Amino acid sequence: MSPRTAFLARLIGLYSILVALSMITHKQATVVMVTALVRNPPGLFIVGVITLGVGLAMVLGHNVWSGGALAVIVTLIGWLALIKGLLFLFLSPDAAVGFFLGGFRYEQLFYLYASISLVLGVYLTYGGFRSTSR
Repeated sequence: MSPRTAFLARLIGLYSILVALSMITHKQATVVMVTALVRNPPGLFIVGVITLGVGLAMVLGHNVWSGGALAVIVTLIGWLALIKGLLFLFLSPDAAVGFFLGGFRYEQLFYLYASISLVLGVYLTYGGFRSTSR
């Protein structure tokens, strides 16, 4: 595994764990904030620009489709961030509300999404720190 894969796995993994734990401990506040953000076009634009930048950086710096599950998952997360940033920027405000809040049923499936983030974070953190390529 490359040092870049190990670093990104650790970074994304720890980030995912901390955000998931925060989400789980503050469910109602998180739902209110996400709902308000999706309904706020200027805020959504800023988040879209940042997410697009992160996604582009990851895709350009780590577009690895072989070398094990960890490398592929890090690459997929980069592509998903890029796509999410583009959606934030190009969907109309009404479409963004329908897509992110209605289509994904965010409030109803909140704990499922937080659990996925937590499990993925644990896997990436473990794999990144277990790596011998430091």
